[in-house]
Amino acid sequence: MFSVSQNKYLVHDHAALDRNGSANLKMSVARNVGAFLTCLLLGGGSAVHCASASAEMSRLERVLSNNELRACIWPEYYSITYRNPKTRELSGIDIAITQDLAKELGVKLRYVDSNFSQLFEALEQNRCDIATHAVGITQERLGKLQFSQPYLRSGIFAVTTRNPGSVQTWDELDRPGRVVAVAAGTLMEGVMQQTLKNAKLLRVQAPATREQEVQSGRADAFMTDYPYSLRMIDLTDWARVIPAPSALPSTDYAYAFAKGDASLIQRVDVYLTSIKKNGQLLQFAKQNKLEPIVVLK
Repeated sequence: MFSVSQNKYLVHDHAALDRNGSANLKMSVARNVGAFLTCLLLGGGSAVHCASASAEMSRLERVLSNNELRACIWPEYYSITYRNPKTRELSGIDIAITQDLAKELGVKLRYVDSNFSQLFEALEQNRCDIATHAVGITQERLGKLQFSQPYLRSGIFAVTTRNPGSVQTWDELDRPGRVVAVAAGTLMEGVMQQTLKNAKLLRVQAPATREQEVQSGRADAFMTDYPYSLRMIDLTDWARVIPAPSALPSTDYAYAFAKGDASLIQRVDVYLTSIKKNGQLLQFAKQNKLEPIVVLK
């Protein structure tokens, strides 16, 4: 757990907002909790009935009241929210950011393992307050989720092997007989559905991995983004990484939230604006080799 109460990264433009907002939130939380307890003490009904006294609590108020921010992560996401299989330690830009955000909010931090195929359900079923694994903003996801301002922007990369006869260039991918793998639920799935005309698209569901499909020969390549391509370069000796042509658009990455109340999004946006201005986001990006894709404005 991570619990430090000091507020370090506030921009001058938002200082008054943060001060007054925090005070108002604490008063509101106290009122809601007080109403719930009073209802119980005066015999106003069951705990379920009395819970209506605090039902109007916003998402941000609930985080502060529970003294806990629950952040969904994908532990396979190198440079983002990666769990080292040997040490079990987490690292990546979103680990650094969420730890710092929890400090600023003055709450504990709890990570909830998830992945992109579980993204919508994890938020809608209230398993986490925020999805913090560099979620690409797509039209499909915009219909189901809310997003913070973007902080990363990545293009697409193909990963194949160094074996003789393997794919050498991007132009060799979309040919009859080729198989291109994508992780189910990732933005790569939608992009490749629209892009591929001749190759077969293989959707890989956990616990299977795209790497297994390529190494076994069942797929010729798999699609990924800049952060995950770093994993292949840093941790393997068999992978060849091929960037997509510039004609293919890049995707903005942000934090995702369930539809509805926007109080937590607004607070996260205040925080992201501040770390963009004070250089903290750039520092986090450099520490995780993500400087080429960081969004600072």
